Amino acid sequence: MDAEKLSRIALTSVKHVGAVRFRALLAAFGSAQAAWAATPAQWQAAGLPPAAAAGLVQARQSLELDKLPASLAQHGVRALVWEDAEYPRRLRELEQAPPVLYVRGDLLPEDEWAIAIVGSREVTAYGRRVAEELAAFLAQRGITVVSGLARGVDALAHTAALRAGGRTLAVVAHGLDRIYPAQHHNLAAEMSKRGAVLSDYALGTPPDAANFPPRNRIISGLSQAVVVIEAGERSGALITAGFAAEQGREVFAVPGPIYAPQSKGCNMLIERGAHPLLQFESLLKVLNMEMMDANKDARQVLPEDATEAALYRLLGEEPLHLNEIGARAALPIAQVSSTLTLMELKGLVRHVGGMAYVAARELGATYG
Repeated sequence: MDAEKLSRIALTSVKHVGAVRFRALLAAFGSAQAAWAATPAQWQAAGLPPAAAAGLVQARQSLELDKLPASLAQHGVRALVWEDAEYPRRLRELEQAPPVLYVRGDLLPEDEWAIAIVGSREVTAYGRRVAEELAAFLAQRGITVVSGLARGVDALAHTAALRAGGRTLAVVAHGLDRIYPAQHHNLAAEMSKRGAVLSDYALGTPPDAANFPPRNRIISGLSQAVVVIEAGERSGALITAGFAAEQGREVFAVPGPIYAPQSKGCNMLIERGAHPLLQFESLLKVLNMEMMDANKDARQVLPEDATEAALYRLLGEEPLHLNEIGARAALPIAQVSSTLTLMELKGLVRHVGGMAYVAARELGATYG
């Protein structure tokens, strides 16, 4: 692990240094390594408040950068930064993408096909049924289920996805050297084998109540859509839905009885414009995911239809933006985007960041 990455891990381990302040440090000093070596006066001149500067002083006195890799390895955790290929593309493109993402498990290309399921900890029998059946429905179609490992809807969704043979990701609000709630330790361990547990909090960070709302931006950021199943008027699930709307994700809500406290948040979201989830198939239709059912295990080495072949012919070694590909192919952007994602799963193309793609020419095939 190089010095720049170690410095980024160290900087962002400080409580008051998040994505916005980290970007300010990069802009002021040019690199994380230079920012880590700066003086408190220079940090404050770069816009850090005194509390953040004091936190950095303390971190610099207590952290030994050369021991960070061993500490992460001891807990089976990897640290990803924006430049790492494994760092999720959807998350990277957000304005406030976490500078460091801690991962236990594996992130795969197919995790770009992801839908978040969130909701109340005090779930009713109705909410339980919807959460379990929806998660299984998605998992059976090769769609990754994302949630927050909390009691109630979150745990139900993770468990149902695993039982259906699918993949699931959990985003937690603490360091990955612990699991909260403790009763979900075994669930988290199983998820690490068929998915991943993620956090933007450094090892050693406790599950403080203030950490939970911010982590919800990662749940929505990883996903193409957020489905809210039962939520009170002040539910954390509504915070996730709010982040989803800001990030341009689709928001779905499961309607419920108007007198039920667990349904007030969902009914309010629908009133404000969220999609009412009346049929699971409608979720796939809105997101143009219908093809996932037929292509769950598709790992072809050649384009299998005219659209794939046309897009493959357009791509070369130079990155081409999604909008430019659509214009050249004279195809709707939604169709181009979904086709390229499927082609990436097959190894036909590679996404290189910024919604740009190149062809994987090592396949050795040509299409004229």
